[in-house]
Amino acid sequence: MPQTVDALVTPGAGQPFERSTIQRRDPGPHDVVIDIHYAGICHSDIHTAREEWGPASFPLTPGHEIAGVVAAVGDSVTTHAVGDRVGVGCFVDSCRECENCKAGEEQYCLRGEVGTYNAQTYDGEQTQGGYSRSIVVDENYVLRIPEGVELDVAAPLLCAGITLYSPLHHWGAGPGKRVAIVGMGGLGHMGVKIASALGAEVTVLSQTLSKEEDGRRLGADHFYATSDKDTFKKLRGHFDLIVNTVSANLPLDRYLSMLRLDGAMVNVGLPEEPENFRPFSLAGMRRTLAGSKIGGIRETQEMLDFCAEHGLGAEIEKITVDDVNEAWERVIASDVRYRFVIDIASFDK
Repeated sequence: MPQTVDALVTPGAGQPFERSTIQRRDPGPHDVVIDIHYAGICHSDIHTAREEWGPASFPLTPGHEIAGVVAAVGDSVTTHAVGDRVGVGCFVDSCRECENCKAGEEQYCLRGEVGTYNAQTYDGEQTQGGYSRSIVVDENYVLRIPEGVELDVAAPLLCAGITLYSPLHHWGAGPGKRVAIVGMGGLGHMGVKIASALGAEVTVLSQTLSKEEDGRRLGADHFYATSDKDTFKKLRGHFDLIVNTVSANLPLDRYLSMLRLDGAMVNVGLPEEPENFRPFSLAGMRRTLAGSKIGGIRETQEMLDFCAEHGLGAEIEKITVDDVNEAWERVIASDVRYRFVIDIASFDK
């Protein structure tokens, strides 16, 4: 029988959260039941619930940065056991049959991966996310959280962490490479930490210098204000890789001019409006303008292991379930350093 669990629910686009309940499916043979301890707040949650990226399905419980402990497993589960520390990221299923799934790139499933919330399972049921007491997920989409990282700072790694690790890994950030992170928010601060741990020379490109002290503390070697026009002159032809984390439209030609021969600018921030650039900005130095989503299950586990090995976790502010509406407004105002994490135990208060 489906289980009723406490959750935060928004009844419609732009509507505040209410304490309510949602239904979780009865676990099958390959399912893992997770008691959620912490759920990170991602800006994607806000874009989705406010229908800024298109229509959403309501009532809705967001959350795809989930960290908790296994409470029960199905009879056929072999990968996890009761008591294990685990996480769930941005998707909870994929077709498992297409070339991308078979290559471990489930996030690019040709049938379409099943999002952790605001999606339909292949059986037609609506998925609900981590702003809740528990979740039931197929074992193949549950990640192991190593002992080297605490659950609260691990939760944002399931989206923010992998969103930055994947392009940094794919485009070869490491020793001898000059890497720029555009923006020092929930995504960008993880980019600084990970790129630094990979051994790259890391530069933060932020609108102002207000976060320079934080950036250097987290591993940045250099910090520049993009509001200063001289920044683009000083850094012309400088970087091997630029990872853009902001969700606002940028003067792309200026940013592309900072790439060296064969350099790449990768967008992980997703503006609502189309971008514009001059093709010569690419052709002149054989540059690449690319995009990246998250990572597959294999790469996400690799990222978690890497973060544990290097002692990396998100910079967080813990909040209660009753603080989420205010926290969303603070995210929009960029008033968080650098990720809100909901303490799910606060449902008891």
